[in-house]
Amino acid sequence: MFIRLWILASLLVSGAVQAVEVASPLEQDRGKFRPLVIFARSTADPTLQAITKELADPATKQAFTERDMVLYTIVNIDGKRDDKGLEPQSTMSLLRGLKPGMIRDKAKVILIGKDGEKKVEQEGDVDLKELFKVVDAMPMAEKEAQAKVDVVTPETKTPASKATKPVKPAKAPVPLSD
Repeated sequence: MFIRLWILASLLVSGAVQAVEVASPLEQDRGKFRPLVIFARSTADPTLQAITKELADPATKQAFTERDMVLYTIVNIDGKRDDKGLEPQSTMSLLRGLKPGMIRDKAKVILIGKDGEKKVEQEGDVDLKELFKVVDAMPMAEKEAQAKVDVVTPETKTPASKATKPVKPAKAPVPLSD
């Protein structure tokens, strides 16, 4: 009887450990990055190949990173973030969070804003320049563009004739009496 209870307790504990929900990688990117997520059936998908080919161009890659975008690719159930592998739990969490549905012939592309909401969702061929226009039209991108404007602040200089006083050294701490 004791052995049965011990086995049951160990199964319950191990099941609870495995059932821990892994946070979606998109939650970690919220407020920092704009994820571009591509769901494809295979690495030979024309949409996936076209986007990776466009991102191989240094000018396009720079435009991509200037807009704080990151690329998530999910082929079957293998997920990557900027060509670095994701853990299977993170990939499954990403799939559950976005619910892409059935991927039949064409890849599904989803652009997510910094607020975590879907901004563009389409199947098939996608032009990155069009996505850049969408990103540039977002309110958060407009605020960032205004913040990047160089503001020249006047420097305050003390006149040479006015000397500053030297700083006095601090007194030694007095020990507390108990």
